[in-house]
Amino acid sequence: MKKILILNGPNLNLLGKREPGVYGNESFEDYFEKLKALFPEVDLQYYQSNHEGALIDKIHETGFSFDGIIINAGGLTHTSIALADALSAVTTPAVEVHISNIHARESFRHHSYLTSRSKGMICGLGLKGYELAVRYFL
Repeated sequence: MKKILILNGPNLNLLGKREPGVYGNESFEDYFEKLKALFPEVDLQYYQSNHEGALIDKIHETGFSFDGIIINAGGLTHTSIALADALSAVTTPAVEVHISNIHARESFRHHSYLTSRSKGMICGLGLKGYELAVRYFL
């Protein structure tokens, strides 16, 4: 059974409440239940933190034993060299996901420190991007 971690960063705990015009009306917890039902053959695990160090610790914890990491680092995408270094330090491959199209938003969101450390990036497809990332690892 494949083990895949979904790792969400700052403010993504507010999905369903935060800017529904950008991020939709569904909480990630509700979506995650649907995702697990869609992929019963996968050990899907989910972790969210608003703290950079906690995200790095989770990458270190899972980055040598999981089959994939799906990471949406939120605003840390555009600022955290430390998260990028953590992805480089482990052997588990990562796919970067963004709910909104970061390239159609403010210019500071156009750059990601994670993209060069990831197998690919999915952005702008809403929560569906997580499903597509799981399918990539399968």
